[in-house]
Amino acid sequence: MRFSLFVHMERWNDEVPHQQAWDDLVELTQLAEEGGFSTVWIGEHHAMEFTASPSPFPQLAYLAAKTERIRLGAGTVIAPFWHPVRAAGETALLDVISKGRAEIGVARGAYQFEFDRLAGGLSARDGGSYLRELVPAMVKLWEGDYAHDGEHWQFPTSTAVPNPVQQSGPPVWIAARDPNTHDWAVEHGYNIMVTPLSKDDDEVVDLMNKVNTAVANHPEVEGRPEVMVLRHTIVHPADEPEGWRPGAEAINRYYRTFGAWASNKQTPERGFLEPLPEADFADKPEYSPEALHRSAIIGTPEEVTARVRSYEELGYTEFGFWIDNSMTHAEKRASLELFLREVVPNFQ
Repeated sequence: MRFSLFVHMERWNDEVPHQQAWDDLVELTQLAEEGGFSTVWIGEHHAMEFTASPSPFPQLAYLAAKTERIRLGAGTVIAPFWHPVRAAGETALLDVISKGRAEIGVARGAYQFEFDRLAGGLSARDGGSYLRELVPAMVKLWEGDYAHDGEHWQFPTSTAVPNPVQQSGPPVWIAARDPNTHDWAVEHGYNIMVTPLSKDDDEVVDLMNKVNTAVANHPEVEGRPEVMVLRHTIVHPADEPEGWRPGAEAINRYYRTFGAWASNKQTPERGFLEPLPEADFADKPEYSPEALHRSAIIGTPEEVTARVRSYEELGYTEFGFWIDNSMTHAEKRASLELFLREVVPNFQ
């Protein structure tokens, strides 16, 4: 099992300046590298302070100069917002800057809020066809001269400039949830990243079953893809019986804010939206702190080790430590340090 850090600049009000939020992100990444994490992942989100990240590439390029070993993952870029030539070139440039440490994840997109602003109101549900066209074109551009005549993009002969350092190009990951996406990713030889969000471990099992089905459907493809599971993760000391509660309440706040953005019914003020009220979740017990204690990875080092071990036994090859959770930077750092000190060594 490899470990990776999934992190964004996270602001809940104006008390933390953007510069401080960025410095905090750099510190967490450097801690992750020192503790043996394989990769840091930064995604793409627009006009949202609680996940401030209009592009992962400049952030990862900066981190390339502040780190030595950790791999640098754009995870994920939103396919309908990227032209293949641009996606191929920027990923290849990151690979050059980092001396071959770049990886890229691609998703269809989720927030209609973003599609209304960057894609002319295209339905977020229609992003899958863009993903299936973007990724193969990007890979072809890494390989050399390539002209494209597709449904969404057309361009004459082009190539990725600069060329990527990694001989076969940076590893490609596909954010997958439905069986068709799993099947497409396996068929084309791409890695898979999955996010159970607030669902319990039955969803973790189901997502791996989709991978296994896709692998069985494509015996012509050699080997299995790498599969990463991304989970909100908070570790507390073993001598704190109620130590799980602050983390569970913080993740509850995170998902209520996620819900406010996903509902796309409010107009944000300077990039902020208030979390949906607790009353709106009265009929959704899976979002209660008690339920999140069971579904998210929240617990003592021993408890967290057991959960991660069960994922490894299912066949997951990378565990994404999702550190965005509405807690303070000091609380996040303490949780990550405890994970690095008392969980990671159990897998080495």
